[in-house]
Amino acid sequence: MIDKYIHPEDAGSSPHTALLDSKFIEFDEATQTATMHFTVRPEMCTWRGGVQGGLVAGYLDDVMGYAYVAATKGEMAPLNLEISMSLIRLIPEGPLIGKGRVVKGGRKVVILEGELYSEDGKLMARATSTALPTSKPSATNPGHDA
Repeated sequence: MIDKYIHPEDAGSSPHTALLDSKFIEFDEATQTATMHFTVRPEMCTWRGGVQGGLVAGYLDDVMGYAYVAATKGEMAPLNLEISMSLIRLIPEGPLIGKGRVVKGGRKVVILEGELYSEDGKLMARATSTALPTSKPSATNPGHDA
């Protein structure tokens, strides 16, 4: 069941959600893991036929961020200090599954991990993030309170 604080309609309130075609699927409280679905559109790809690297980071950032938002019941969001990413395979146009998890949700530092998978379960990319915990941003509050 998807709670109000992480409902897909609420996710649509962020401008980047439409760009990435992000859809929240579920959050596992026990493992602090969020699952999301993305649809990679042609305009996200390079001439090589795969997602441009900086945009891969955007997908990973989204799923890691949603894990922390869900873990804090929608009260907080991470403000990245650093993201480290490994591109395992070229990510083509089409469906993509994201898994993001909270490794540490401290008062001063948040550590997150994320992976992107093809629909058939192949690992495509992975990342870690070190972030500051902040209030969840909105159209009226940018969440720069770190």
